[in-house]
Amino acid sequence: MRTPVKQRQPRGREPAHDTGPVRGVKFKLVMFALLCALPVGGAVMLLVTGVTPVPLWGYVIASALAFGLYGYDKQQARAGRWRTPENVLHGVELLGGWPGACVAQHVFRHKTRKVSYQVWFWLIVAAHQALWIDVLFLKMTFIDL
Repeated sequence: MRTPVKQRQPRGREPAHDTGPVRGVKFKLVMFALLCALPVGGAVMLLVTGVTPVPLWGYVIASALAFGLYGYDKQQARAGRWRTPENVLHGVELLGGWPGACVAQHVFRHKTRKVSYQVWFWLIVAAHQALWIDVLFLKMTFIDL
């Protein structure tokens, strides 16, 4: 009887960690809801008051795009093909796609372990939170500065 041969990973690559259930789902959902409260609340407020629908549509479109880009990048990574540059992913997150990117990171288990990537991702999320705190509570905008 032959013993199975362990497949060698290319240098610098770790094996994919795509198996098993996602841990801490309830906690992650609560944190995601809390993070989305300011942007969604602010965007809906701007829509309902007749100011502009742009932030709400921006978040929806950019999040869908980010989710798709993460899925495509994960597929490319598995196949060993050209990947989506990280600055493109961060650019879409900055334009409002961070909620979709956050969901995609956990659905596809992609870009969750790279510390330098996560630092930039969470700085982008913090910038969005700061912007909405400014708009909703301080009644200012960064444009006024």
